[in-house]
Amino acid sequence: MRKILGMVLLGLPFFTIGQSLKKADKVIIQNVESHIKYLASDELEGRRAGSVGEQKAVDYIVAQYQALGLKPMGVDGFIQPFPIDEGKRLTAGSFLNINKEVVVLDKEFIPLSNSGVGQFNSAAAIALNEAKQVWFKDLNEVLDAAVTNPHFDLNQWIIEFTNQVKQKGGSALFLYNKGTFVDNIQFNKFDTSAALPIPVIYITKNGWLKHFNDDIDTYNINANISFEHATRTAHNVAAFIDNHAENTVVIGAHLDHLGYNEDHNALDVNNNIRNGADDNASGTSAIIELAKLLKKKSPKNNNYLILHFSGEELGLFGSKYWLEHPTFKGKLNYMINLDMVGRYDTARKLTVGGFGTSSKWATVLANTPTTLLTHYDSAGAGPSDHASFYRKDMPVLFMFTGSHSDYHKATDDWDKINYIGEAAIIKYVHAIIKNTDAQGQLDFLKTRENSMGKSNKFTVSLGVMPDYAFTGTGVRIEGATEGKLAEKLGLKGGDILLQLGDYKLVDVMGYMTALSKFKKGDKTTLIYKRGTVETKLDIQF
Repeated sequence: MRKILGMVLLGLPFFTIGQSLKKADKVIIQNVESHIKYLASDELEGRRAGSVGEQKAVDYIVAQYQALGLKPMGVDGFIQPFPIDEGKRLTAGSFLNINKEVVVLDKEFIPLSNSGVGQFNSAAAIALNEAKQVWFKDLNEVLDAAVTNPHFDLNQWIIEFTNQVKQKGGSALFLYNKGTFVDNIQFNKFDTSAALPIPVIYITKNGWLKHFNDDIDTYNINANISFEHATRTAHNVAAFIDNHAENTVVIGAHLDHLGYNEDHNALDVNNNIRNGADDNASGTSAIIELAKLLKKKSPKNNNYLILHFSGEELGLFGSKYWLEHPTFKGKLNYMINLDMVGRYDTARKLTVGGFGTSSKWATVLANTPTTLLTHYDSAGAGPSDHASFYRKDMPVLFMFTGSHSDYHKATDDWDKINYIGEAAIIKYVHAIIKNTDAQGQLDFLKTRENSMGKSNKFTVSLGVMPDYAFTGTGVRIEGATEGKLAEKLGLKGGDILLQLGDYKLVDVMGYMTALSKFKKGDKTTLIYKRGTVETKLDIQF
């Protein structure tokens, strides 16, 4: 709290808590700070979905609602477990040794995701391809020869060449690239293509320089390649305030964060704990305090369903799962989502998203005064859990204080939260709920599509909304933003983006990485698939 007392907040000059805040406000501030200090502590290890730390966060949230006397609305008390498909990965018993030296996974070698499996021992030379030995192939030579062929498909070439190696008795195939052509070999853990007949391994440039420095030398290769398909269990939390009303309001926030970045969600690749104080211990804490206010005295024309989602950082998994497997069967009215509400300042303001998803929001918000500086965004879609409800034709509001330099980093800690600002946001949302009570069932309006990302790391965008739950190869889009590049190119919901320039798009994270390589004015190509037809377009950002 020492870092926020000197800020100009809520339209007031410099002040101290004791001089300017009511007792009830101080209680909310103290409670929010206590919640965030625990939820964003190292003890919870970043609250990765399906982890021990996530379970500790769930236990903490459940204890809050038990103490309030709220009604459980999960499938196991307050809890709704759901599976997370972690995809394909090498087993713990897999390895690759060259001349008895360990070759490091990801850094020095990558198994192709459709590689065959098996153990093999071979004394092999790079220049000699013989039966019962490992064969080698330089992809730079292949790509160089294919320059004049616009229909060349490297994946198809690998399949055909691997079959030839198998037919000639090769025990495995090692691919490498000694030149400048970009092959963009990556491991797609959700690859469902047929397995190749023998193990196929890509040796990175680092691996090649370290382990293969003589084209005529003989190398002793010992390896075992096998895969497993892993799952883990994450947990939503659901609590209910029953006013015996016809309609129910959903108030939601995601409880998970990035852990040690095991799922590689962050562009910052170090493996420190990502405590996620703003993202999203702030929203989690806010709705705990909102639940207290609503339990004490709530507007009576609606019931209130409090939902904490896990798996948001993986692609809105928890909210999508809840909507597909609802633990409450009543009539839902609208949804308010709080995600990253802990860094309010007067420069960035409070963004209130979803303003255009109902014709009644304009009246409600006009009649809900606040000293917070606000910015209204009409879009119902976006990079947080409200988008899941919007896509089920439900009016939504999204509270967000903006991205910052600590986004998805280990530096997003509790002592950077603006607790006075967050308390004001909680009171503002509570006032919105009260002022909406007389409106009855809100009508729903479709809005423009927002492009992806809570982060502000990209200088260019295609203007698409990715389907975060898609587990195939590529990036399936749910829609194209009106007036943006994707719409002008004719992209539509259901299209699958496959490649941007030299960068093959394995998944959403790969798409984010690819976007970061371009700037406004750059020209490149986009390959996408609609149905079974692939199309290549020339584009300019």
